[in-house]
Amino acid sequence: MKKTLKRIALAVDSLFENFALISIASMAIIVAIQVITRKLFNFVFFWSEEVTLLLMVWFSFMGIAIGFREKLHLAMDSFTNLLPKRFNRVLDKIILVCVFAFGLYLVKNGWAFTVLMNESTLPATKLPNSIMYLVMPITGIMICVYTFLQLIGIETIRHQNIDEEVPKT
Repeated sequence: MKKTLKRIALAVDSLFENFALISIASMAIIVAIQVITRKLFNFVFFWSEEVTLLLMVWFSFMGIAIGFREKLHLAMDSFTNLLPKRFNRVLDKIILVCVFAFGLYLVKNGWAFTVLMNESTLPATKLPNSIMYLVMPITGIMICVYTFLQLIGIETIRHQNIDEEVPKT
């Protein structure tokens, strides 16, 4: 059961991560084109700034969920290493429950805000303003999924050795 659940989660996760990568790559290409056309032709595409902002918001929120998946959130190991291992295991579970609650918060309030902003449109692209905020409940769902998997003992880390610590020589 856990293997099947992990396989399904990894498939969805791959789509999520690939969309995040496409978002940041698209954002870089649009900004580069915007700079080139502004400097060389004194022309800017009317939609470029708005689409770049939209992609940045989406990439940032997806990065939050990926950060939780990779366990890159802030931790105070120097303090918790002084505590007994059993206490740390309980503390880790409490932290995961809090992270799950944060995911639920994003789902509930993100969806409410998305619905609220559906009536207005973005000025350049005329897309509904809610497209900017739709990523909040999606991120909340992904955070809840990652946290649930971690709570039941399924490892969610996909990329190894990406922490910021400098290796000891």
